[in-house]
Amino acid sequence: MEKNRILLIDDDWEMRNLLQIYLRDYYELIEADSGKRAIEIINTQDIDLVILDIMMPELDGWEVCLKIREMNNITPIIMLTALSDTKDKILGLNIGADDYLVKPFEPDELLARVQALFRRVSFLQTNSEIKNQLIIKDLKIDISGREIFVDGLPVEFTPKELELLLFLANSPKQVMTRDVLLDEIWGHYYSLDGRVVDTHVKNIREKLRRSNLSFNPIKTVWGIGYKFNPPGEEI
Repeated sequence: MEKNRILLIDDDWEMRNLLQIYLRDYYELIEADSGKRAIEIINTQDIDLVILDIMMPELDGWEVCLKIREMNNITPIIMLTALSDTKDKILGLNIGADDYLVKPFEPDELLARVQALFRRVSFLQTNSEIKNQLIIKDLKIDISGREIFVDGLPVEFTPKELELLLFLANSPKQVMTRDVLLDEIWGHYYSLDGRVVDTHVKNIREKLRRSNLSFNPIKTVWGIGYKFNPPGEEI
């Protein structure tokens, strides 16, 4: 059975070696010792997941993450850093990261987060075979292509923004708490509070408002969480 391929991006050889020890029995691993080298690899090879250090010289992890997403590359990204401030975690997620792991970490936690990301990717791929797109008035979610369109024009979404909108749209009458959304979109091992959900909802609304979507797709249910807001219902 062919193994999933993970790109390890870190300028610290010892950290790359540690990641190799933790993951090499389960995955095919490729190393990059700089952000520039990482971009070259991503442009020329098929990568299934990226583990990305933030604190690197010249091209840091934030910039690498942005460049990956600017290429419309939807490969899952785990940010790996010594920074533990919630603001730094939210920044990473807002620019397109899928998860965030703070050093030092336990091998089991790293493996669990990697496996959780691969499960979510597999679920989306399986779902796309059954239903390739979701169309609600002038909003279209292309599940297989993982793109959002408003009135036929593409809208740039991060992978997590797309997953959040799709998850809510697939259960339009159900109110989702922030804890449920964190578990479903970021995974059981995720340690942030509900503010990351609020930030992503705000970004989704703003992007779709700027794209002139004819309705507000997400309704706030005060004191509980969020639900999908189909066109024609009271906002």
